[in-house]
Amino acid sequence: MSTGQIITALEKLIKLHKGLHDLASRKTDIIKRSDMAALTALLNEEQKYVKAIEMIDREREAAVHEFLMARSPGMAKATLTEIIEMVAGPEKQELVRLRAELNDEASHLKEKNSLNQQLIYQSLQYVNLSLDMLRPRPQEYNYEKPIQNKNRQAKSIFDSQA
Repeated sequence: MSTGQIITALEKLIKLHKGLHDLASRKTDIIKRSDMAALTALLNEEQKYVKAIEMIDREREAAVHEFLMARSPGMAKATLTEIIEMVAGPEKQELVRLRAELNDEASHLKEKNSLNQQLIYQSLQYVNLSLDMLRPRPQEYNYEKPIQNKNRQAKSIFDSQA
C-alpha cells in the first residue's frame, strides 16, 4: 500500500490549519474592536474547523493503520517519523515536506492563539479595573461602639430573664 491516502490527509490537515490560522488573525482584530457579536460568530466558525480537523485526523489514522497492516503487520500505531523511515523516494520527500509544513502551521497557530489569549486577558483586566472604579467602596470604621452596646444589651436582657 502506498502513502497516497496519508499524503492526502496531511494536505487536508494543512489546508484546515491555514484556515484556522486565518480565523485566529481575524479574531485578533475582532478582540481589538471589542465586537462581541462578531466574536461569537467567529467562534462558531472556528468550531466547524475544529470538527473538520478531527474528522480528517481520524481519516489519517485509518490510512496509517492500513499502511501499517500492509507494510508491518505487527505494528498497531506509528508516528509520522516512523512512517517516513519506512518509505523511500518521492513519497518520503513529500511526507517530510508535509510534516514540516504542518508543524509550521501548528506553531503559527499556537503563536496567534497565545496573542489572542493575552489580548483577552488584558481586556478582562481593563473591565475589572473599570468596575472597581465605578463601585462604591464601603466606609471603614476603626471603632464601632454601637455594635458593642447591642451585644451588652442582649446580654443584660438574657441575664435578667434567667
